[in-house]
Amino acid sequence: MGLGNPGREYRDTRHNAGFLVVEEIARRHGLGWSQAPSQVPDAFIAKRYGTDPVLLAKPLTFMNLSGDAVAALTRYYDVPVEDLLVVVDEIALPFGKLRARARGSAGGHNGLKSVIQQLGTTEFPRLRLGVGRGDDRRDLADHVLSTFERGERAELEAFITRAADAAEMFVAEGIGTVMNTYNPDAATPELD
Repeated sequence: MGLGNPGREYRDTRHNAGFLVVEEIARRHGLGWSQAPSQVPDAFIAKRYGTDPVLLAKPLTFMNLSGDAVAALTRYYDVPVEDLLVVVDEIALPFGKLRARARGSAGGHNGLKSVIQQLGTTEFPRLRLGVGRGDDRRDLADHVLSTFERGERAELEAFITRAADAAEMFVAEGIGTVMNTYNPDAATPELD
C-alpha cells in the first residue's frame, strides 16, 4: 500500500514517494491500475495472482485520510495487518535511505497516524522512504509537497527501484529480512 496524494499537481512530490514505489512494482509485473470495488471507492488497485495473491493499492483519500482507504481495503480483501506493508515518505531520513519496521508509532507522519487510527493498531509493517527535511526555515508542508530537487531527481529512479525491491522482498521473505537487508544499521534490526 503506497501512500500519497491524488491529482497531477502532487504527482512528483516527496509526499507521493509511496505511490512511486507501488507504481514501479505494477510496471515490473505488467499490471494496470483500476478503480477499487464500489465498497472501497477511494483507491486504485492493481492485482497479481499467484500462489499468494498480491494487491497493490494507492489510496485516493489524500495523505491525511489514508487510513480510511487502507482500513476499507484490508477489510474488503481480508488482509491481515501483518501482511500489510505501508510504504510512505519520511522526512527524518536523508534522501535515498530506507527504514523498514515491523510495527511502531506514526512518528509524526499524518498518513501513518490516519492508518493507525483506522486500523486500531500500530502492529503493521511499514517501509519509510527518506525524502529529507530540507531547509529548517521552510514550512514542512511546503517541503513534502514540493518536487524533488535536481540532484535528487538524478538518483530518484535508483531510490524507487531499491524501495520496490524491498517491498517485493517483504512479500517473498517477510519484514525481518527487509529490515536486515535495507535498514541503515542492518546489524541491529528495529522491531518497534
